[in-house]
Amino acid sequence: MNHFKAYAATFAKGPLKPFSFDPGELGPEEVEIRVSHCGVCHSDISMLDNEWGLSKYPFVPGHEVVGTVAALGEEAKGLEVGQRVGLGWSAHSCLSCYQCLSGHHNLCPSIQGTIVGRHGGFADRVRAQWTWVRPIPEALDMATAGPLLCGGVTVFAPFLIHGVPSTARVGVIGIGGLGHMALQFANKWGCEVHAFTTSDSKEAEARKLGAHFVHNTKQDGTLKKIAGSLDLIISTINAGLDVPVILDTLAPNGCLHNVGAVLTPLQVPAFSLIAGQKSVAGSPSGSPTALDDMLAFSARHSVAPITETFPMSQVNDAIEHLRAGKARYRIVLENDLV
Repeated sequence: MNHFKAYAATFAKGPLKPFSFDPGELGPEEVEIRVSHCGVCHSDISMLDNEWGLSKYPFVPGHEVVGTVAALGEEAKGLEVGQRVGLGWSAHSCLSCYQCLSGHHNLCPSIQGTIVGRHGGFADRVRAQWTWVRPIPEALDMATAGPLLCGGVTVFAPFLIHGVPSTARVGVIGIGGLGHMALQFANKWGCEVHAFTTSDSKEAEARKLGAHFVHNTKQDGTLKKIAGSLDLIISTINAGLDVPVILDTLAPNGCLHNVGAVLTPLQVPAFSLIAGQKSVAGSPSGSPTALDDMLAFSARHSVAPITETFPMSQVNDAIEHLRAGKARYRIVLENDLV
């Protein structure tokens, strides 16, 4: 039998333990990836804890997968056995709805997440539809590329969605797992980059990552100095925002774009939107073409996440490290399953 080896939890918030399963016959559109590395995203913890009510157990996390193609279904296109590839949040879409046919596969009504009703990449192998298995450029290091497949494309997509020009002034809220990549993308895009943080201790690193200006939002009057100046603000945090204050920093036609999964409703004053023709938006990960664009951009401009590496056999230590807020800034598991 063709058993996959993995780490799975059998109940919400439970520890990850060795787990094996038979994935069945390879589907005609499927690609089997031999996993070399897999990033650990906060969404893995949300799913592990069943925070969103979507989880099924036993649950194998992992949706920032890099590795090589081990096998191809007979209808899988554009890939070769042995090729370097990556897999992010999404693993399957219908390919026939309006959204898929217009290139917005990530908005497909029947989209399937890599770890939603499926076993993910904390394993020696994982499967997904060929559409979502994307080639990794040779210039990118497989050991650190994993977080680009979810966190990276999540903060890259707003630049595509809003058609951001290189002359734009872009703000990034949060200098963490998502924010540290958003700062790099904004800088390499050519924008004037503003980092929002609650800690002066992060200023030096924010500037090193590409911020031209750093604003401590806990200091009174800090944001009033940039009122009406920013074209786009990307919020990467999963905590509540003082939306009225943030909206005041936007220029006319500016947008506050949320990619942090905030569980509490945003309090958005209508007049703040109306007066400056401003908007509040959000987006889920990215399409296959957005993934390709992001990977090509990262390869060309040397954008890479800052990572810490754990052996996959120490996955529970890695999870606790992330839970404790100690990750700087993304964790990657190296497959040591034998």
